Amino acid sequence: MKTRAYNFGAGPSMLPSSILEEAKRELLDWQGLQMSVMEIGHRSLPFQALMEELESKFRDLCGIPDDYDVLFLGGAARTQFAMIPMNLLADGEQAGYLISGTWSLLAYQEACKLKKAYCIASSESDGFLRVPTSFDNDFPKNTTYVYYTPNETINGVRFNQAPDVGSTPLVADMTSCLLCEPFKVKDYALIFAGAQKNISIAGLTIVIVRKSMVESKKGLVIPTMMDYKTHAEHRSLYATPPTFNCYLALKMMDWVKAHGGVEELFKINQLKAKILYDYIDASSFYQSRVEKSSRSIENVCFSIIREELEPAFIEQAAQEGLLALKGHKAVGGLRASLYNAMPLEGVESLIAFMQSFLEDNN
Repeated sequence: MKTRAYNFGAGPSMLPSSILEEAKRELLDWQGLQMSVMEIGHRSLPFQALMEELESKFRDLCGIPDDYDVLFLGGAARTQFAMIPMNLLADGEQAGYLISGTWSLLAYQEACKLKKAYCIASSESDGFLRVPTSFDNDFPKNTTYVYYTPNETINGVRFNQAPDVGSTPLVADMTSCLLCEPFKVKDYALIFAGAQKNISIAGLTIVIVRKSMVESKKGLVIPTMMDYKTHAEHRSLYATPPTFNCYLALKMMDWVKAHGGVEELFKINQLKAKILYDYIDASSFYQSRVEKSSRSIENVCFSIIREELEPAFIEQAAQEGLLALKGHKAVGGLRASLYNAMPLEGVESLIAFMQSFLEDNN
């Protein structure tokens, strides 16, 4: 029996009810310590054991080799827009950016404030309705890395595969797709993700970085808390990490494994997106303007042909327990985010409501 609403928000997003129930049971007394995990010292042995287990299970799920550091950092993912160029670009070096939506554009603008960066290709002139796929990968020799965002939550576009950048190190913002779809860590020099989509709650950012990429940058003057080496040397415990977020992330690792791992969840995620896009495409009432080859499977952006009906759609959907369907203020329209915790039944309920709304307003 359904007792909770379906949260289609892009983030903070839906969490599995089973994890919330576990956290509720353990809230006042974690591991028999008569304290909440939120009260445990981050340097205590129980919490250090939690962090070691979290890293181990995360490495296992993603196939992360030993020559990569895994960092669990406090703060918003967009802090990495600055930390990446600060840590990876020395004097005389620059970075190339593929701009496919709002988040990669913001990352590029931040890099330009701090270091030297250039735009390889952008789909901004097309309204970010597709990803840039045609570009010359014969980059300048002083290009240290190429940056891209595999999935853009605001614009609802997605790279179907990693861009071909030759031997140039690749950096990816996987905030909205980490643990949603498979990838090969070895293809990347650095990956980062905010946790509030598929991993935990807002306030935790995970960084996977090739050790040699950081170690090769000698002499860079970086604020201590912004230096990847600081956090790697202290195993993410240089300062107090977001402890409750890490606790929830560990539970999510177990949840992902119990559901067959990333590969199995990817199959379900593809199905969820397919049935929703198929319904939209077959309708003359709804539309998705995103180019089909670039459509996100995590964030389905769509609209009603008669835009004036959208406020009523959002209000009536909420009354049916279908929440957070309003598109981002930058682009408007509607958006359904289908992260790992969104069950197939939630998407089916959304489609049933969309059909009912169509019949009432057509």
